Amino acid sequence: MSVEAMHDVGPASVRAERAPKTRWERARAFVKRSGPGPVDNVLAAAVIALVGFGVVMVYSASAYEATVRFHDPQHYVKRQALYAVGAIFTMWIVSRFDYRFVKPFTYPILLGVMGLLGLTIVGFGHKAGNAYRWITLGPIHIQPSEMAKVALVLWLSYSLSKKAEQVKSLMVGLVPHLVVLGIFGALCLKQPDFGSAAVLAMLTFALMFIAGGRVTHIIVCVLAAAFAAIILVKLSPYRMARWMAFSDMEQHRNSLAYQPFQSVMSFGSGGLFGLGLGRGYQVLYLPEAHTDFIAAIVGEELGFLGVLGLTATYGVVVWRGMKIALEADDDYGSYIAFGLSILLGAQVLLNLAVAMAIMPTKGLTLPFISYGGSSLLVSAASIGLLLNISRRRGREATSGPTVEPQGPVQSASAVVATAAEEGT
Repeated sequence: MSVEAMHDVGPASVRAERAPKTRWERARAFVKRSGPGPVDNVLAAAVIALVGFGVVMVYSASAYEATVRFHDPQHYVKRQALYAVGAIFTMWIVSRFDYRFVKPFTYPILLGVMGLLGLTIVGFGHKAGNAYRWITLGPIHIQPSEMAKVALVLWLSYSLSKKAEQVKSLMVGLVPHLVVLGIFGALCLKQPDFGSAAVLAMLTFALMFIAGGRVTHIIVCVLAAAFAAIILVKLSPYRMARWMAFSDMEQHRNSLAYQPFQSVMSFGSGGLFGLGLGRGYQVLYLPEAHTDFIAAIVGEELGFLGVLGLTATYGVVVWRGMKIALEADDDYGSYIAFGLSILLGAQVLLNLAVAMAIMPTKGLTLPFISYGGSSLLVSAASIGLLLNISRRRGREATSGPTVEPQGPVQSASAVVATAAEEGT
């Protein structure tokens, strides 16, 4: 046997001997192979800081209510601490797997989440606050609308990356995405969950624009969605009542506008530096202060500077997400990063707008801060995807020589920069 032949056989035999045989060994090998590159440490640190801060604020905002209802001031914070540990673990696990691994499961995920949303409106939903938004499995409460947002981002990213230039087409680039949005939106509205339906529409139109969709199509769709929202408010007595209460909070301060009115009082009483952690008074008056209106407690106890620091941290997360999207290796990863960054930013803005009575109440949580497992775990999985996209970029940049493309290749980030200039 020649030296060359021995050289060819040797490494192959070694690889055969070292190849994982059991399922557990294959799983470990896959995880190790998927994530040797560096992640975006700034993004990871900012999110871990938000999760930790959320546990502290949940305790501060819920201790009084937990004492009254469960005779245990730590009832909520103990659960939130468990959710936080699970969230960080979920973020780490997702960051280790190649995000392209999700591609074959795009439609199963989409259909599975649709099924869960359907269960909430056919008798399996748990009622809370006049809405059936949760599915109860013993002590576990699942909120499918939170999963729907990520599922829609994954499907849109998969669909738009496949369609490429066909995204400008009416029947190929627009209609299928509107159909899926319509199904998700109708299921959310039936719960009812107007806020989640609005976020889903925002995500769809934003990603279509980023992918280079025809601007005239998107503008028409946005106007049509706004008109539909107005009709839905006018035709729904409880939505119309909420709008009237929002329009005149002083007159409805003891009824439908009670929560936003007390929330604004919290922000005002906090001043510049706040009253101090655990020293806020609005936890005595603001219902469910540890959930959707937890930002008001942050404002009261930590003041304007505390709210400013919180929003700045969210800004860092969105900025790093956008940076990852612009530097992603392929359109699929770029669209995922854009979509998840937009999702996080939109939910933060809408929650703060509601807490400050700039918008009517919507029932949207403050990511990583509000009490609840569904929102926290789904948000953590989203960040894990972002970290994975950044990890893949870092690994491939140092993996060896690359082949220069023969012609110009337009990436998703280039489409973002040129979509407005095309005027189509």
